[in-house]
Amino acid sequence: MTIGAIHSTNGPWLRRIYELYAYHNHSLDTLIEALANEGIEFSPSKPRFCRSKLYDILTSRAYIGEVKYRGQWYPGVHKPLVDRATWDRVQFLLGQKIYQTHRLTYGAELIQCGHCGSPITGESKRKQTKKGEREYVYYRCAQYHRGDHPRIRMTEAEFDEQILGLFDKLRVESDEFREEFRNGLRTMTNWDQQVQIERAREMQQELESIRQQQKRLLNHLLLEEIDSDTFAETNTELRDRAVHLRLELEACDRGRDEIIDIAVKAFELSQDLRAQWVKADYAAKRRILEITCLNFSLDGVSLVPVMRKPFDMLAEGLVWKNSRGDWI
Repeated sequence: MTIGAIHSTNGPWLRRIYELYAYHNHSLDTLIEALANEGIEFSPSKPRFCRSKLYDILTSRAYIGEVKYRGQWYPGVHKPLVDRATWDRVQFLLGQKIYQTHRLTYGAELIQCGHCGSPITGESKRKQTKKGEREYVYYRCAQYHRGDHPRIRMTEAEFDEQILGLFDKLRVESDEFREEFRNGLRTMTNWDQQVQIERAREMQQELESIRQQQKRLLNHLLLEEIDSDTFAETNTELRDRAVHLRLELEACDRGRDEIIDIAVKAFELSQDLRAQWVKADYAAKRRILEITCLNFSLDGVSLVPVMRKPFDMLAEGLVWKNSRGDWI
């Protein structure tokens, strides 16, 4: 596939790539697997996409009908393959997600060392087995090699086993209790709406400022005070910033209801998590952990969670009527 080329044969696959990334919660890594599962190939000689090629495809303005001339992008005469709303959403998501070689479920400072307080980090080791070379992921304290620090290394499977044990404690047998728990989540009142309102106000003001800058920029071009290249470059930056702000405003509008909805879904998931966990990808596992736990520490070889409310009540087996209202 030629990056930037508009080809009728590749068109449907290109649109599918954008659709999967924009609306199906994929990282670049999971997108590679999704494309392979759907039989979408990069080329006959190299079927699987690599991360860099996917990144090039997902950031090319050629697919929204623009052409590059002397280092700047201008409206072209060819028909866009991807609608602008989808392309803008992809750019926003690319900016929000971490671009890294290894996506470790228990990495990114999720866990602190109980001995020294340093973050637990992951490392990859390759070992030769009877079935060929295999990759193993270990977790250890970032200060693992210093002085008399305990030399403890944990595998991802060992952490998984402890997490599954934790989620087993969240399972509720009483149907009545489950329904009351769901209703309690839906009626939470401690969401700080004022912070969201203030943030939305600031973004609206910035959007208005961008609109005024675009008007002034156009006037400068019409008065021939700037050249067309300068206009195109600056206008593209302003336009993309405006799209980013509109997406953030949309997220603010969802705010409280979305958080409550996620919490309810997390509770539902926690009731059958042992079956779900083994099928979940990196992003899903991280989201589950972030919803249910504030943080973790590693005490020796034991993973010690600080649970979010109201999941702490479930984990500790407290009676519903004793639960406090300051949940999540």
